[in-house]
Amino acid sequence: MAEPAGRVDGTSSDADEPEAGGSGVLRVFGRQLKRFRVRAGLERPEFGSLTGYSVSTIAAYEQGRRVPPPRFIDQADEVLDAGGVLQEMKEEVARAQYPAFFRDAARLESEAVELHVYDTHLINGLLQTEEYARAVFTMRRPLLSDETIEERVAARLARQKIFSRLPMPTMSFVIEQSVLTRPLGGVPVMRGQLEQLLLHGRRRNVEIQIMPNVRDEHAGLAGPFTLIETQDARRIAYVEAYKDSRLYTDRGTVRELEEQYGLLRAQALTPRESLTLVEELLGET
Repeated sequence: MAEPAGRVDGTSSDADEPEAGGSGVLRVFGRQLKRFRVRAGLERPEFGSLTGYSVSTIAAYEQGRRVPPPRFIDQADEVLDAGGVLQEMKEEVARAQYPAFFRDAARLESEAVELHVYDTHLINGLLQTEEYARAVFTMRRPLLSDETIEERVAARLARQKIFSRLPMPTMSFVIEQSVLTRPLGGVPVMRGQLEQLLLHGRRRNVEIQIMPNVRDEHAGLAGPFTLIETQDARRIAYVEAYKDSRLYTDRGTVRELEEQYGLLRAQALTPRESLTLVEELLGET
């Protein structure tokens, strides 16, 4: 069955859920942080000076209004002698940087043994450079605040730790050629993005294929999607659309998308041909 709005537990999430301030895990972390600070006998200014953060930033963390970075959490746990309690929440806190509809998908992605992605409008977030990601979030409408943009960029880059994970997951990407000729953020940004595609495409566990504009057969006209296989052999499909996202776990739907992806890979350029095309486009920018 389809799991609405990014959930895999059969419940729905609100597409209009507030950003960081509405995340329960941030409020829980903030209360724990304040409890340990008070126990240590530190006022916010003193604690801020010990960790290198302003009083207003400490207050925002304690009130669950901002997402604390991993470095701060490590510092706070040590300074406050929290015994690892704050550090244990680091992964869940980091996930709060994602928009609500993507959080469950992000967790599954980080644990995947196989990940296969088809993209039609943008370079996938796992492959994006920092500059390209910032351009994408800056163009978002309704407009995001500068703070939210930076949080989203940091979260997107954090997802890319999957490339250094051991054992290495098997990953493949099929990307529409038109995506590579759309210079989001400007020519220098796109040039850096094409260079990054080449770097990732040369990894032993990653295959990137380009779907040429000139193909007269195309199996993916219904739009982008991601196929995920977990460590316990579950096969899940993630499909995202405007103000909605779904994680499909029923075998029939997942099989349909797996069939589409297999056809897309057969219709696209081979990985070697695809990297050659990226090199040619890089030479033209």
